[in-house]
Amino acid sequence: MFGNGNNNKLKIFSGRANRPLAEGIAKVLGVPLGRATLGDFPDQETSVRIDEDVRGRDVFIVQPTCTPVNQHLMELLIMLDAFKRASPARITAVLPYYGYARQDRKDKGRVPISAKLVANLITRAGADRVLALDLHAAQIQGFFDIPVDHLYAVKELAKHVRSLGIPQDELVVLSPDEGSIKKALDFQKNVGGQIAVANKQRTSATEIKHGHLIGAAVEGKRVVIYDDMISTAGTTVGAVNVAKHHGAKAVYVCATHGVLSGEAIKRLRDAPIDQLAITDSIPLPPEKQLPCIKVITVAALVANAIHRIHGNESISELFKDEPPIGK
Repeated sequence: MFGNGNNNKLKIFSGRANRPLAEGIAKVLGVPLGRATLGDFPDQETSVRIDEDVRGRDVFIVQPTCTPVNQHLMELLIMLDAFKRASPARITAVLPYYGYARQDRKDKGRVPISAKLVANLITRAGADRVLALDLHAAQIQGFFDIPVDHLYAVKELAKHVRSLGIPQDELVVLSPDEGSIKKALDFQKNVGGQIAVANKQRTSATEIKHGHLIGAAVEGKRVVIYDDMISTAGTTVGAVNVAKHHGAKAVYVCATHGVLSGEAIKRLRDAPIDQLAITDSIPLPPEKQLPCIKVITVAALVANAIHRIHGNESISELFKDEPPIGK
């Protein structure tokens, strides 16, 4: 897609967390995926060896810190250390999914701010900059003392929703809780329709209780629920059930990160969801694949950002506001 013009010093490497995405990024950029040997010692310590010269190169390491989070995080840190000692010109940690992002503040006594700790670890391990996708909280960018480029998958997911051909007078974008209203509004700018919010009360770390709908009526409408991630799916399925209870004739769900932990797959399988669209920021293993799940790739989005970083061009150009749908 981009050709080889300014890519002669560009190197893309991948950890073991999501190699297919890294391969897709490299293909879009028109460069081969860098050669590195990753494995485990008999005692399960991570082994890393770079199999090509990276001196003076612009290195990008693709490694989402998804499940198993600690293993993939440690692998990223060891890769960063290995590359730092190989004298590249710059190292960028490409994090399609940032683990520990939900622990971003001290909301009760004697708890850690793990998102800040992980930022410190990545920086100290050797990263010169970070490229992240849909951080759970935007303020995490401030936890790093190095530049952070923050990407959003909203346009990729919005393009998919527009392809469904939902008439504008039938479309309602539903925020699954009050905390996701801004994300839902950004999404609605790209797909059109009306906006509504599902009132949520959390009863425990894994249990959610949904109540009323606020905003546009959903009776007889096609509802699209949008959020940045689906973890245990409690919030998502609760919002789906509320929409159905209020008369929605179809419910679609879009999320950037399909974490799908705990009881998520069972909940989603049993829920009245017409389609669930997630990106490939996190790999979807066979045991989590459901007929309703549609995977949207973010390889071109990340590749475009890498190309711009490598060429010292603006990333914000990728997210310039377009005229609202229907205006």
